[in-house]
Amino acid sequence: MVANVLLFSGHSALQPIFIVKTGLSIRGTLGNSRAFTIVEMVIAMAIIGIAFVSLYGGIASSFGVLSVARENLRANQIMVEKLETIRLYHWDQINSNGFIAPTFTASFFPTVITNVIGTNPDGTPKYIVHTNGTSSGVTYYGTVQVTNAPVSPQYASSMKMVNVSLTWTNGNVPRRRSMQTLITANGLQDYIFN
Repeated sequence: MVANVLLFSGHSALQPIFIVKTGLSIRGTLGNSRAFTIVEMVIAMAIIGIAFVSLYGGIASSFGVLSVARENLRANQIMVEKLETIRLYHWDQINSNGFIAPTFTASFFPTVITNVIGTNPDGTPKYIVHTNGTSSGVTYYGTVQVTNAPVSPQYASSMKMVNVSLTWTNGNVPRRRSMQTLITANGLQDYIFN
């Protein structure tokens, strides 16, 4: 530290006034050299390396979480589709043996996509069908079980419980989801079709 002292004489007495100039020299006697030392460079590179590895790990982890979330969403779509289709069946179809297939498979990317694009001149819906020819992605394996509903005996003859379960494998990790609903003899199918 460098200090300059200026003595100033006032009207009646001498009063010292100090003007202080400070300057820190990191490199001591090396003079005006402004370069970084090797130790500073190694520490800076270590910090940058840790930051990049952490950033890469975070990005890789987010892709994995996103993949699992998409697979879970598709599994829910498949199960809801099966349950809603079954809810539209007539009571006789639900109770008939073999009408509802006990097992099914579905792919992550469907092979055929049908969209309504308008109406025909006679008023019926006009469809466009996209076919990619191959299914890709994860394959879901499903089961459908129609059992007696766990309700009081007065409703047991007119209600069924449907359980749809899906299993699939993500990498080496097996996944499983299930969904269930109750169906009645005088339910949605009679409302829509009668």
